[in-house]
Amino acid sequence: SSLEGCVSSLRSSMQLLDSSITILDSGVNDFPRLAKVLQTTRHFELISEPDLKAAQSTLLSEIRPEVESLLQRVNNYLDKLERREQSLIARCDLNEGRLSRDSTGASAFRPTSKASQRSTGGGESGKAMNALQEMKYKQLRAKKQRLSYAVETLELQAKQRERQLRMSMA
Repeated sequence: SSLEGCVSSLRSSMQLLDSSITILDSGVNDFPRLAKVLQTTRHFELISEPDLKAAQSTLLSEIRPEVESLLQRVNNYLDKLERREQSLIARCDLNEGRLSRDSTGASAFRPTSKASQRSTGGGESGKAMNALQEMKYKQLRAKKQRLSYAVETLELQAKQRERQLRMSMA
């Protein structure tokens, strides 16, 4: 009889365990699918703020000199282009002045042959004097043009140096 009580107690424990297993089995049955659904994928690595600040400052210290160097090169190149532009404008103005002077000035300085013949008195000796005077006149005019060109060139150089000096002081 005491053994019968133990056996019945064991059977009830087995039934309780069996029902517990079925309950657990029904609860855990969906676990692989849930594990797959709830599995997290790490898209971003999280780092601390001090590490981030240190990385930023390191990167900044590496990049800043290069950027400053490139900016300085760009500024120098822009200054060079600006000076070249000013030089070309000045050269254009000079050439326009020469063209206008050549078109108006050359005809104003050439004496007519009739006026020069009247002043010399005509004849053979007059023609020889006229040819000599005309040659001297051409030489003087060529010398004047060379000198005026040299003066204009020097004035342009002085203006350009003044601009460069102003730009270097600014």
